[in-house]
Amino acid sequence: MRSQGVPASVLAGVGSWLPPRRVANEELAEPLGRSPEWMFQRCGIRARHVVDPGTSTGDLAVAAGREALDRSATAVSAVVVATSSPDRPCPGTAPHVATRLGLSGAAALDVQAVCAGFVHGLAVAQGLIAAGTADGVLVIGADALSLGVAPDDPTRMLFGDGAGAVVLRRGHREEPGALGPCLLGSDGGGRDLITVRGGGSEERAAAGDVPADPYLRLVGQEVFLRALLHLDEVSRAALDSAGWSPRDVDRVVPHQANARITAMLARRLGVAEDRVLARIEQVGNTSAASIPLLLDQAWRRGDLRPGHRVLLTAFGGGLTWGATTLVWPRLPHPHRPPSGEMPCTTS
Repeated sequence: MRSQGVPASVLAGVGSWLPPRRVANEELAEPLGRSPEWMFQRCGIRARHVVDPGTSTGDLAVAAGREALDRSATAVSAVVVATSSPDRPCPGTAPHVATRLGLSGAAALDVQAVCAGFVHGLAVAQGLIAAGTADGVLVIGADALSLGVAPDDPTRMLFGDGAGAVVLRRGHREEPGALGPCLLGSDGGGRDLITVRGGGSEERAAAGDVPADPYLRLVGQEVFLRALLHLDEVSRAALDSAGWSPRDVDRVVPHQANARITAMLARRLGVAEDRVLARIEQVGNTSAASIPLLLDQAWRRGDLRPGHRVLLTAFGGGLTWGATTLVWPRLPHPHRPPSGEMPCTTS
């Protein structure tokens, strides 16, 4: 448990953004050699949003971050961007995002934990607030992984692009919206299960003239099994830290990787499936953006209400995983209707 003297990080605003271009399974059927229904049965996805030419991860991050800032009265002095598809290998995406948001001079850094990046970003923000480095932090999860998957790779059916953001402020742990401890873990022995081999120092240091594979690759079945194992463990640990049992949870907000993983996680935890939020059918796997995007969509739809006890849980490449809890606070009502056509649903 945290000391009474350590400030909490309290949710003060949310925002999200999806690129307008929507790609249904029917559009991918011919290049991938798979039927639209086969794709849906495998992963629970019918459509995803993808960026148009000229749109970068940073563009998505700015749009989502601006929404979160506009809905929060909190002064922000640090920006954390969780992404595995940065605008450039160097420098980080966060400083440019901060400047575009009118926050030039703020501390700004990237977090790379793939699909678990947003929860890791929350942990970084908690540390900044607890240390007194910042009283308000903007945490953005943003990815444009559609740009990093080979055109003929069936993995392409999984990924969509988007961004979600939250503003955290210094507060008290008894307040609604105060985050519980962010419990994190990793296993580098699984780094080849979700990886992009090309573009890093490992490739440059290797002998030979053949460049490494520049595309995202994953070993689907093994990732599926590892994800279930670590999501179950870290979710239970986060609930224990909050003093909650699975039946106390009103909403589970998992990383949206695969609808089957979400359904199986609910059964393992003993949480009723109508308490597990999902939006993967219409947006796909948006990597680090998936949890904050789902939070914003669910809040807009009324699926998240003040007083709801919420579990956030994620698994990603690295391998990495993390989870935390909060009681949903009362936030200002949004003016813009939810992006996309479909409501948040249970898994």
